[in-house]
Amino acid sequence: MASPELPVPDGLVLRPFRGVRFTVDDPAEVTSPPYDLISESDVQDLLDAHPNNVVRLILPRPGTGIPSVPEVAPASGVTPAAPYGQARDTLRAWLESGVLIRDAEPALYVYEQTGPGVLQRGLIGDVGLAAPEQRVILPHENVMPGPVADRLSLMSTTQANLEPIFLLYDGGDGPATRLVGTVAAARPPLVEAVTGDGVRHRLWAVTDPDEIELINADLRHRQALIADGHHRYATYRMLQRKEHAARGSGGPWDFGLSLLVDSTAYPPDLKAIHRVLPSLPLSEAATRAKGSWQVRDFDSLEAGLEALETTAEPAFLLAGEDGGTSHLLTDPDPLQLAHAMPTDRSARWNALNTSVLAEFVLPRVWGMQDDEQNVRIVHHDPRAAVRLAARTGGTAVILRPLAVEDVLAVAAEGERVPRKSTSFGPKPRTGLVLRTFV
Repeated sequence: MASPELPVPDGLVLRPFRGVRFTVDDPAEVTSPPYDLISESDVQDLLDAHPNNVVRLILPRPGTGIPSVPEVAPASGVTPAAPYGQARDTLRAWLESGVLIRDAEPALYVYEQTGPGVLQRGLIGDVGLAAPEQRVILPHENVMPGPVADRLSLMSTTQANLEPIFLLYDGGDGPATRLVGTVAAARPPLVEAVTGDGVRHRLWAVTDPDEIELINADLRHRQALIADGHHRYATYRMLQRKEHAARGSGGPWDFGLSLLVDSTAYPPDLKAIHRVLPSLPLSEAATRAKGSWQVRDFDSLEAGLEALETTAEPAFLLAGEDGGTSHLLTDPDPLQLAHAMPTDRSARWNALNTSVLAEFVLPRVWGMQDDEQNVRIVHHDPRAAVRLAARTGGTAVILRPLAVEDVLAVAAEGERVPRKSTSFGPKPRTGLVLRTFV
């Protein structure tokens, strides 16, 4: 049950807030992808785009003023020497100097992304934090303690939400969705920016109390699925408990910065997340798999990727050298598979490729756990996963994306898919609008 000390939202609630925005000439130059999609090589590119890029806030590096991707926190949940005091000081300095300004009125923000094959519109606001058992905001993925501890350190120190989580809901072309469309079609945007990937981002402020009430009346009885930002949502909830324990009362930490998108009007794009096993050579991975899987060998990565696309699930492609040989795992031994999969999970959950990987392939076939030490994550790009595997002398495990309907069905039943199973898009751009607690 939800903690009795914490407030219980009256359904799905999206509260207006005074957004904090950059005042630079080209807002695209100060934005970034979400923090967990930024590689070390991306950091300097973002800094070269603008000295006030938001990456200085979300991934700071101690001493130099240059960001970096943080080290994984230990299982204790304590992030060692996290340099987030620097992020706090930078945020304050930018607010004092006028690099960042706080909007005069609380608003909900209509946010639009358009580009080649992309059209998504939604609402950015403060979502009321609901416990999973309330069935208002549905997580579908497990989280790891390291990233939660890292983001908790950042949010606690800066007293800010610097990037929104991404929520999907079935709006059924309701009043909120229609209003979003009307605003985008008829009103001049507050912010307009085109990022390097060719996507145009536009932002409008909705401040009219009647329109805000119309939106919340429509949302209140609905459910939202966490599409992206499970670790940040878990951090919102942890920060809320921490602040209530310290202060004994509610406050801005009872809400979290969120983008809410009607998935009926704007169907999401679901991409795969691949794995790299640095400690397992490709030849050994393929050989050990032959005891429980049919293994087909290909002379090239391209041939293996083509075969994976047309193969029935569960199936995985193993590779370790860009352009080199690859190995397709298909048709697992049914008895071994049945013995490995948990009996307290639904048949749909047990059929997911990420579930089979986490419960059968990694521990039973290769003798390792699906954790942050053994398994590295690469979003979307199979070739990037293969390049990483080649650099580390390990194995890339290439997956096909899960089906949206499977993810929704699993979440609706109260189950969670294994960590890093889904990558919904298009993701909101970090830096267009921030939220501070004071």
